[in-house]
Amino acid sequence: MSQTQDLPPKDGFPKISYRRNLPKKGPTGIVILSGIAAMMTFGWYRVYQGLTEKRELEREKMWGRINILPLLTAETDRDEYRRSVAALNREKEIMKDVVGWPVGKSIYNTNRYVPPMIPNIPADQRPQ
Repeated sequence: MSQTQDLPPKDGFPKISYRRNLPKKGPTGIVILSGIAAMMTFGWYRVYQGLTEKRELEREKMWGRINILPLLTAETDRDEYRRSVAALNREKEIMKDVVGWPVGKSIYNTNRYVPPMIPNIPADQRPQ
């Protein structure tokens, strides 16, 4: 029994086509990157617009407070005066039986002005 070696054909083997011939699916990488860059640019533009608007609203709020401050100060002064008159009337009513009690005399031994310490106690928490 004789063995023969397996040899190629005389003309050689046919060429093998190894090239991929697939159709393109979807956009290329540069198109995707350009789209992402465009979206990020638009997003940062909107962020900047929002920060500018927020800064302008804060500025408007600050100027509104500055302009209303005299009104608030006057209202506080009126309320303080009303409370001090009410406190003097209460003191006069409570101490009417005490002889020689000076109504409205300062409890401090000084001639300097000491702002009154009248707390604003809600009606449901006042002592009975």
